[in-house]
Amino acid sequence: MSASDVLERLDLKYREDTLKVRVRDGVELYYESTGDGPVVTTLNNFFMTTPTWRVLTDDLANDHRVISYDLAGHGQSTHPETYPSWAQHAADAIALLDALQVEKTYLVSTSISTVLARDIALTYPDRVAGIVLAGPALGPKGMRRHRQIQRAWLLTLENHGMAALYNHLYPEVFGADMNEELGTPGFLGLRESFLALSTKEDLANGLNLALTGETSPELLKQIQCPALVVIGDDDILLSNTGARELAEHFPKGGYEIMPGAGHLPFLDDAMGFQAIVRKFVAEAEAGA
Repeated sequence: MSASDVLERLDLKYREDTLKVRVRDGVELYYESTGDGPVVTTLNNFFMTTPTWRVLTDDLANDHRVISYDLAGHGQSTHPETYPSWAQHAADAIALLDALQVEKTYLVSTSISTVLARDIALTYPDRVAGIVLAGPALGPKGMRRHRQIQRAWLLTLENHGMAALYNHLYPEVFGADMNEELGTPGFLGLRESFLALSTKEDLANGLNLALTGETSPELLKQIQCPALVVIGDDDILLSNTGARELAEHFPKGGYEIMPGAGHLPFLDDAMGFQAIVRKFVAEAEAGA
C-alpha cells in the first residue's frame, strides 16, 4: 500500500459507539480495539489521533488484537486542566490495559511516543511483551538533535500558527519519494487532515513535554523485552548507522531499514510496516 493509497483511505472520523475508559479521577481515554490474537497497542505521537491508525493496522488486525487510543490531552480523550507528565501518560496506558483485561502487550510507537514506549517498558516491564520504535526520537548518543528540531517546531507553532508548523515539518518528516508521489494535492490533503486532528494548544502541550524527560541511551540497557528499531532510510532524524547503534543498546534489540521511507515509515509503506511488526511479534512469541 503506497502513501497515495493511505491518503485515499484515511478516515479521521471517530466512532460514535465506542465507550471511553476511565483511567484516573477525571480522565477518560477514547480507544478502539480490533481483531484477536497477540495484543498490539499503538502509541500516538502528538500529531496523531486514534482514527489515523485504522488504515495503518488493518492487515495486522487480521491475526492480532490492535488497540489504539488517544492520549490524555489529545483527540477525544479528556483534556485535563494540567497536561500529563510522561509518568502520567505511562500510568494511563497501563490503566487502559487493566480496564480491557490485557495482561501483556506489544507497543508500537512512533517519533516522540518512542519515549513513552521506553518509559512504559522501564516502569511496567511485566506488562510489555516487546516494543517497536518507528522513526524514534531516541538517539544512540542522546537526544540533543531531536530536542533542537522539536524546539524549532514549537517556536514556529507559537509564533506563526498551525499552518506554518505544517509547512515547516512536512519536508522534514516525509521522505523525498513520498513527497514526489503525493505532489501538491497530497500536500494540501494532508494539511487539511493535520489542521483537523489537533488544536494549537494540544500541539504546544505535547511539544513542551517532548522537551522534558530522560535523554540517556544507557536507560535502554535496562529494557529486557525484545525491541525493534524501524526507520526509513530517508529519515533526517536518525541515520541507518544510528539505527543500528540505537538497537545495540537494547539487550534484545534489532533494527529494520525501510527503503525510501521518511520519519514515519508506516505512511510510506503501510503493508511493509505491518509485515515487519507481524514478524517481530511472531519471533518474540516463539522465543517467549
